Amino acid sequence: MLDGRVSVNGVTVRELGTKADPAHDDIRVDGRRIKIAERHRYLLLNKPRGYVTTRSDPQRRPTVIDLLGGVREYVYPVGRLDFDSEGLLLLTNDGDLAARLTHPRHGVARVYEARVLGVPDAHDLDRLARGVVIDGRRTELAEITLLHTRPRPRGGGAPRGREEDATVAITIHEGRNRQVRKMFEAIGHPVAHLKRVAIGPLRDTKLRPGQWRELTEDEVRRLRDAPRGYAARGDAARAQHKGHKGHKEKSNRS
Repeated sequence: MLDGRVSVNGVTVRELGTKADPAHDDIRVDGRRIKIAERHRYLLLNKPRGYVTTRSDPQRRPTVIDLLGGVREYVYPVGRLDFDSEGLLLLTNDGDLAARLTHPRHGVARVYEARVLGVPDAHDLDRLARGVVIDGRRTELAEITLLHTRPRPRGGGAPRGREEDATVAITIHEGRNRQVRKMFEAIGHPVAHLKRVAIGPLRDTKLRPGQWRELTEDEVRRLRDAPRGYAARGDAARAQHKGHKGHKEKSNRS
């Protein structure tokens, strides 16, 4: 709007918060009229590597929309999954649900499996769980599980002296740019491969890369409830962590 790209009934609108009714007003963005969605669609896509999470790309790289054959409604990705990552991605035309799922206050859980170079020790994993500083700001509490280790492939690029790589499950409640990759870089174990395996209550181990499906009514219902569930659990967890930190500081002063 501030760039003058939005018009209502032929008049350019620049003031944020201006009201309009798409059922009666002619609302356009870049000259294209905004249409009311005929029905809400909720799609779960297993995004492969090499696709950008957007509707279009100035560099003309493949986008996730290219994978949605037969979908005529104007759906868009909820959140992001970077070009080199793969895994579950939600797309919808339900703006209210999308806003709830991406609002920082709600912090719906995203679960990733990261194959990293080298094997993080207990101290490294604890640092990730408690938060590390990336881009000048500390990350929120995370859940970390070391899933398994394996011999490092030849030419795998792992730091010298480390003969194994590790796969780590990490659950975060933020959506910062390339957050998981930056978190592992902060502890000296760069990510070699990253896959998102869950979005809130949504999981699907049978969906192959490049495939998508409609959410069931029950999945949509549980997805709507996810922000409320996290808000309660997150407040309790932060209070517990703050209490534990305060107790530790008090003990150190004793």
